[in-house]
Amino acid sequence: MQPPLSDPVWQGHTEGAIYMCRNPFAAGTNAVVFWSAAAPAGPDPVVLARRAIAAMRLRAITIGIVPEPGAGSVGIVGMPTWMWAANPGPSTVGPVTRSVTAGGATVTATATLDRVVWAMGDGSTVVCRGPGTAYTDTAGKSPSPTCGHTYEEPATYTVTATSYWQVAWSGLGQNGVIPLSFTQPEVITVGEAQVLVQ
Repeated sequence: MQPPLSDPVWQGHTEGAIYMCRNPFAAGTNAVVFWSAAAPAGPDPVVLARRAIAAMRLRAITIGIVPEPGAGSVGIVGMPTWMWAANPGPSTVGPVTRSVTAGGATVTATATLDRVVWAMGDGSTVVCRGPGTAYTDTAGKSPSPTCGHTYEEPATYTVTATSYWQVAWSGLGQNGVIPLSFTQPEVITVGEAQVLVQ
């Protein structure tokens, strides 16, 4: 309810409105009453959405790959390479939802992993949906059912996995999508099988 125009808070104005601003995080009565020709701007929903994203702690996957990285581990040309997320969880493969409230307004954001694009180091790229399938010894020489590649030449390859996210947010009568990406590299070695002749 607006005070009468005779109230000093109007400062002689007859247009606009009287507003009360209160800090919900401060103790005591700390409201400020003031006149404004237009409604004061509320929190920026995109800023709140980005705060929600920060709370998600999204990051790149830890690469799971066969042949394994490291000294002494060598894959074989022509054998299937398997790739997957070695640490699947909300912050690496989603989905994850967070909400942020400020000035009485709430924005909710949900992050979903759209795809992982693998640059295989030999000029090839592989697009995989989801976290991939971890290799187990029972798979033998079979190709990955979800995310794989085959090298044709022996070499040491730098493989990079780039996770592409879509973060959908809504609040304050608005909504939008914020794209994000995170990249993780790994180095593997692929060699040729040698036939021993005696």
